[in-house]
Formats: sequence, C-alpha cells, structure tokens
Amino acid sequence: MNDLPKLNFPPVQLRARRNGAKVEVWDDLRGMYLVLTPEEWVRRHAIAYLCRFCGASPLRIVQEYPVALNGQAQRADIVVVDDHAQPLLVVECKAPSVEISQQTFMQAVRYNSVLNARYIVLTNGLRHFCYETVGEQYRRMDSFPVF
Repeated sequence: MNDLPKLNFPPVQLRARRNGAKVEVWDDLRGMYLVLTPEEWVRRHAIAYLCRFCGASPLRIVQEYPVALNGQAQRADIVVVDDHAQPLLVVECKAPSVEISQQTFMQAVRYNSVLNARYIVLTNGLRHFCYETVGEQYRRMDSFPVF
C-alpha cells in the first residue's frame, strides 16, 4: 500500500493482505477481500468518510449499485440510500491519477437520471466535488452532505 498516494481524506484503518503479487483489502460492508486498485483505495476512504464524518449508516451504503442506462447494465460506485431504500447520494470514484472532468460529472448525472438521488459527489481522493439536485439543476456545494 506504500505506492498509493496520500489522499485528501482523513486516514483510515484498513485490513489488507498480500495474495500473490496483489494486495487485497477487506471490505467490511460486503464481508470480503477486494483487490486494492487505486480506485478501490479512493472508495475505501470515501466510505469511511461518509460513515465517520457525514453520519451515513454503513447499512445504507451500497457499492456498485446497479443502474440500467439505455438497456445497458452500469454500476454506480457508491450509493447511500434513505429510510425507504431510495437513493439519496451517488458517489463516483476515480483513481487519484484521473482528473475529475466534465465527463466524470456527466457520468454521475447519467446515473442520477435513473436514480434520482438528491446529491452527487465526484472524487479522485485528492479533489472532491459535491452537488445538490435542485429541480433539474445541480448546485455546487462546499462540502459533503451530512445525514
């Protein structure tokens, strides 16, 4: 894990193991080890932040949430659902080396055209962009939403 960059999130405690040439990290929510890719490094930090600092219950966090777009199966990286299991927040995670671009924003907006979540967050672990849905518009927020 030493080759992964320090992210713009508070540090997290991860349980990791080596499996051959790969490093795997324990996913508490799914109860399994996952290959620790740069994007997974960001996802682990984002989930920890949502739970510790935004008040999201781990039971309401769904990873790789299925989204059907034009008959194609897609997956949103992280979705936080509300009391009625309806999407409240969509998080699109990218590897730290990937810039958060208009294309990233449009990807999250496409997912949200199906999910109808109130918030979307874009992060590569170094930069975070948060938006609230206001009617048909997305209003930029200064920080992650608090639940």
